[in-house]
Amino acid sequence: MTNIKAIIIDDECLARDLVRKYLESFKQIEIIAEFEDGFNGLKGINELKPDLVFLDIQMPKLTGLEMLELIDTMPHIIFTTAYDQHAIKAFELNAVDYLLKPFSKERFGQALSKVFEKHQVGQYSSNINELKNGIEQTATLDKIVVKDHSHIHVIALEDIVYIASEDDYVMIHTKDRKYLKNKTMKFYETHLDKTNFARIHRSYIVNLNYINKIEKYGKDSYQVELQTGDKLNISRSRYQDLKSILNF
Repeated sequence: MTNIKAIIIDDECLARDLVRKYLESFKQIEIIAEFEDGFNGLKGINELKPDLVFLDIQMPKLTGLEMLELIDTMPHIIFTTAYDQHAIKAFELNAVDYLLKPFSKERFGQALSKVFEKHQVGQYSSNINELKNGIEQTATLDKIVVKDHSHIHVIALEDIVYIASEDDYVMIHTKDRKYLKNKTMKFYETHLDKTNFARIHRSYIVNLNYINKIEKYGKDSYQVELQTGDKLNISRSRYQDLKSILNF
């Protein structure tokens, strides 16, 4: 078997040390880089193109899950996690291996055995999106990460003014600029905090904090005027919901 080039990404020094120590018994694996945060880890994956990545899930700024959709060429991935029992079921259902911290050397070896089998036949992680969707089913977003060519933008939720449908994409509008993201309106309607965001139309989700006023136009039609000056239509079915949310 040819050498497998590996990267370790974990914000905990002890966790990286443990993976490195366990790998001493596997001479066919060469560690080519280590990173302690998602930003540099993502850059390392895209530039170095490793065969295998040991990827922590819970990291500041950019989590392991948020990294997934930003990777150019998907390597073998072994996730490491100390959290989210509901996430473990998603890993199992999607046959992507994971190590639940603290993990033993025996369990570590079992995960590597799967990698060796897949690497030998050239089968890389192809069901990452299904895995990510499975884990995200009950999660509430605390930020949105967008990749624009080689740039990674982390958008704070309080900076989002509204989200608009763009066919199979959405356009995220902030006070300063807009970002195109390959996600559905349904996803954001489900995963954004409902105390701050509301879907007012099949094409729009608004940040309630940016609503300046609601005004009538036409016979039975309404629209919101946002602090940015944008005016967005409210569908009839959503108007009563919005009135209830805003208590007017």
